[in-house]
Amino acid sequence: MSEITTPEGANSQLGQCLKAARQARGLTLKQVAERTGMALSTLSKVENGLMSLTYDKLLQLTSGLKMEIAELFNPAVAAPVQGRPVTARRSISRAGQGQVITTRFYTYTYQCTDLIGKRMVPIVAEVRARSLEEFGPLLRHGGEEYFLVTSGRVAVHTEFYAPEILGEGDGIYLDSTMGHAYLNAGEAATAKGVCLCTSEAPDLYDQLRQIASRDVAPLGDDELPP
Repeated sequence: MSEITTPEGANSQLGQCLKAARQARGLTLKQVAERTGMALSTLSKVENGLMSLTYDKLLQLTSGLKMEIAELFNPAVAAPVQGRPVTARRSISRAGQGQVITTRFYTYTYQCTDLIGKRMVPIVAEVRARSLEEFGPLLRHGGEEYFLVTSGRVAVHTEFYAPEILGEGDGIYLDSTMGHAYLNAGEAATAKGVCLCTSEAPDLYDQLRQIASRDVAPLGDDELPP
């Protein structure tokens, strides 16, 4: 039995929190039903405040969505902050985890790939190319980005500025629609950094993967978190 009696207003709060959590993950009700094994009609009633759920059904729902059960009963989740709901979603990337795209000249490891519809994409970058000839065409995509050098030295080439050399701990923030490239300018075989790309486009992650995969296939899918 999936329906239970709850205090007045509790169903509405549960529905609002479920809707906020679903939208934060970029999912439709049908996709939630597929992930959780719950009936689409049941989920629709819950979102519309017409039904609550037993504890076992709540566990089934939160397990399928990989979320904490408290998220479904936290008023802050449904309460708007500056016009937008608090999603309370999070993702942890352990060392060695992520989706990897690699070539002779660079390796990009995309982190937190279990979250979809992200407006910020974190990337761990290993840069080996030492010239634009090696690297290929300058990269361009929507939004803005920040690159922080964590090891070695990186030469940043952009469409409208002279190249800049960044050392460990240095960072650069730039308009991603401007042509840009990160090259290894140090003595080590590889320079490393963390790049944060952000955009209002909900498919930013797919755009970046397509650009980075210009002539290679993604590797390391087996390293994705389950």
